[in-house]
Amino acid sequence: MPRTLAYAAPAAGKPLVPFSLDRREPGPHDVDLDVRYCGVCHSDIHQARDEWTGATFPMVPGHEIVGTVRRVGAAVTRFKAGDLVGVGCLVDSCRTCTPCRRDTEQFCEAGPAFTYNGTEMDRVTPTFGGYSARVVVAERFVLRMPAGIAPEAAAPLLCAGITTYSPLRQWGCKPGDRVGVVGLGGLGHMAVKFAAAMGAEVTVFSTSRAKEADARRLGATDFVETRDPAVFATLPKRYDLVLDTVSAPHDYNLHLATLRPHGTMIVDGAPPTPTPVSAFGLIMGNRRLAGSLIGGLRETQEMLDFCGTHHIASDVEVIPIQAINTAYERMLRGDVRYRFVIDLATLAT
Repeated sequence: MPRTLAYAAPAAGKPLVPFSLDRREPGPHDVDLDVRYCGVCHSDIHQARDEWTGATFPMVPGHEIVGTVRRVGAAVTRFKAGDLVGVGCLVDSCRTCTPCRRDTEQFCEAGPAFTYNGTEMDRVTPTFGGYSARVVVAERFVLRMPAGIAPEAAAPLLCAGITTYSPLRQWGCKPGDRVGVVGLGGLGHMAVKFAAAMGAEVTVFSTSRAKEADARRLGATDFVETRDPAVFATLPKRYDLVLDTVSAPHDYNLHLATLRPHGTMIVDGAPPTPTPVSAFGLIMGNRRLAGSLIGGLRETQEMLDFCGTHHIASDVEVIPIQAINTAYERMLRGDVRYRFVIDLATLAT
């Protein structure tokens, strides 16, 4: 196969630069696709800058991939050339352990193969992500994209979408529930859309009053500005679920206190430092504090189908690949509404 064009971080914290790599020849169970769009996730920045440690370089980020099938292996039955498909955070797993058999491949006991900054299941071959012209992925880890949604707006569903859909489903979000969404960014704006489509009454908690109009446009019925922590003392204990999407350091206890008895707060964001939690904040009300990590392949396909039915997509700004370093800096300033998506056709320019 010809060398594949891409953009890569050559070392931790270095600007991304043009790069080329070898993709494997498709085997009988593989799907070979041309990447059309790839979403830019905040975790791309964390990993390209080795903020979570253990990164390997050169690194080609990108795990919100939408592309068109170029060709398929002889044993592939679900896809054909020309199909619009997606690839999310995983490209393989052991497929035999209990989590894999239960369609929660993200918890593979052998360790799944992540789409980038990892290795194939041989634990030797590095994985390179979607900031590239082509990818080759096992059929089981390829997803059908929903009809009627622009592919660029569908790309972030493959991470931001499943990351917020999964905890809402896991904790039983239903019509009439009161759901708080902490933070209105790439994750938070998807959480609002999903919770509203599930019939919940949604409140957005944000430090920026400027986001109130967007919150209501996306489906929220209420908005609380939290720049002054004293505001929490005036809030009733009323929420069934609070989905916290913020990755900056902040006080979990303030949001836990807004839960009704037996309510659940779910952590979706990943602050860089540990966050103290008061035992009494949990005990006094039998409240729960939980975490959630993406979703398995079956649930991700369920989410995509839900989006097709309810016409849910991400709010995106499409950029050329040459603007990726500027996009990273803008993301860190919160200067995007609400997800950057790379047009990979620009790789050839």
